Amino acid sequence: MHNERLFPYGHARDADWRTALSAALEMAGPRVRGGTLGFLYVSDRFESDLPEILSAVREQTGVPHWTGCVGIGICATAQEYLDEPALAFMVTDFPETEFHLFAGMEPYQPGKDLTTLPSRPPYFAIVHGDSQTPDLPDLVRDFAGKVSSGFLTGGISSSRANGAQLVDKVVHGGLSGVTFSEEIAIVTRLTQGCSPIGPVHQIAEGKNNVIARLDDRPALDVFYEEVGDILSRDLQRAAGFIFVALPVKNDDRGDYTVRNLIGIDVDRKLLAIGEYVEAGQTLMFCKRDGSTARADLERMLTEISHLADGRRIRGGLYFSCLGRGESLFGPDSAELRVIQEGLGDFPLVGFFANGEISHDKIYGYTGVLTLFLDAPIF
Repeated sequence: MHNERLFPYGHARDADWRTALSAALEMAGPRVRGGTLGFLYVSDRFESDLPEILSAVREQTGVPHWTGCVGIGICATAQEYLDEPALAFMVTDFPETEFHLFAGMEPYQPGKDLTTLPSRPPYFAIVHGDSQTPDLPDLVRDFAGKVSSGFLTGGISSSRANGAQLVDKVVHGGLSGVTFSEEIAIVTRLTQGCSPIGPVHQIAEGKNNVIARLDDRPALDVFYEEVGDILSRDLQRAAGFIFVALPVKNDDRGDYTVRNLIGIDVDRKLLAIGEYVEAGQTLMFCKRDGSTARADLERMLTEISHLADGRRIRGGLYFSCLGRGESLFGPDSAELRVIQEGLGDFPLVGFFANGEISHDKIYGYTGVLTLFLDAPIF
């Protein structure tokens, strides 16, 4: 009975997508034909083949509805496929009245709400985004306000081509994905890949993405003081190791969004970061560190296990940053194996994203885990 409640899933690597799909279907087994909604993640090596892949997987499974996207890396249970031709899918059996697919949303368009379910308003959504879409953070925040939980999870497609998304067909641009009613039992948590190295500072002077003063001191002086003498003399190395963390307002978990350092002006002691800022905002400096990232992933797994409260995990989705995986956790699919070790052996698919979506924000260097449970949450 236990295995029958798990969602069928499969994943495989091969230079020929037909061979990879055949192996993944064999792994999924015959129960795959009873599904209603599938999640499909495909290596960007297969992006040009995506219409054929979607047609084949629909024909061979009989599953009518599919969502997903392409990624430079693909995730599965205890397995990473990074920068190689691969695909992964998972098939759910939710009643078709309890979910709704959507695509092509744009913010601030009254009368064009594509998220309304026939019987009740949407509760939660899993979304895929296009990094080329203008004002994508505004679009994410706008859409989160249209689901009653206020919560989205997902990721921005990563690709050396066009970053295609799937919603029963291949689409580009904006957000796409699936909304769920509150009848579908879902829990989610986020894990950071960076950790703060100093106190919270207030931006005393800043314009656009340039910071002039922190705590009424020159921004570069504060930066040098916190990162130390060695890194401050090798700013190219520092840019790959030290980041800026912007605390999330009114968040009781101490959450923050991480942005890159993109430039300095030594003479005027200015810092430029990958985000617009203004005076009065707060920030921290943080470091990207494998040991602290692993500890935070294990913390997140403990939290989400408590949220599940003994209910069986039927399947899950994991959206991890391209800057994580092997480069942060080490080889042999270490990041995905930590999840398996923490929560057990359950169906998991996803991809390495160009930005991760949780709640109403786009993050960087994070991992977002979403689990489907065996019983509704009351």
